[in-house]
Amino acid sequence: MNTLLITGTDTDAGKTVLTTALAAYWQKYYPQRSWGIMKPIQSGVGDREWYQRLFDLKQTAEEITPLYFQAPLAPPIAAAKENRRVDLAIVWQALSELRSRRDFVLVEALGGLGSPVTDEYTVADLAGEWRLPTVLVVPVRLGAIAQAVANVALARQTRVNLKGIVLNCVQPRSDEEIADLTPPELIQSLTNTPVLGCLPYLDDLNDLDKLAQVASDLDLGIIPEILIANH
Repeated sequence: MNTLLITGTDTDAGKTVLTTALAAYWQKYYPQRSWGIMKPIQSGVGDREWYQRLFDLKQTAEEITPLYFQAPLAPPIAAAKENRRVDLAIVWQALSELRSRRDFVLVEALGGLGSPVTDEYTVADLAGEWRLPTVLVVPVRLGAIAQAVANVALARQTRVNLKGIVLNCVQPRSDEEIADLTPPELIQSLTNTPVLGCLPYLDDLNDLDKLAQVASDLDLGIIPEILIANH
């Protein structure tokens, strides 16, 4: 499958940072290949606008975000405020069409794995049912180990095809702090899931060369083969 879902332990874990870094990597090292980005559901202004500004995606706003709601709230709540519903058939059709036209598609999930998509579905439910290869972003901060363990347990319960964990420094961290707050070996041992690397704190997300570099430092050999072909 030519798709990778990027999700996180919660909001602001660093999903957009990793998605942007992987897109920058793909753009720099594989300019001859076609790729796309999708934020399936968005509530309020945010990621869709960011990707439109940073990359020449040749995608309409609807192709990037098939379902858009005005209020920056969980989708079922935001939809209810507009007397609408979260129609996942629209999202699936848009994703299927985009995948058929592109060599690779990065899909940034909303919130965390446990975030509600509808009144009955979470992000984890959707990832499992749609069989999307998934990477979990875990922020480097106190409590991250417990978050990683809980989210991996949820992923297993919902049969998510979890390829690995990427740590993300949401603020400047020394190597010692990273080792203390999110020791990769301990997280791997507790979750039985590979840690693919750690994204450093980036104060300028507009620097695509730097983003491509930090993405290339990750262990990309575990995520979909098309992303690391000829690397």
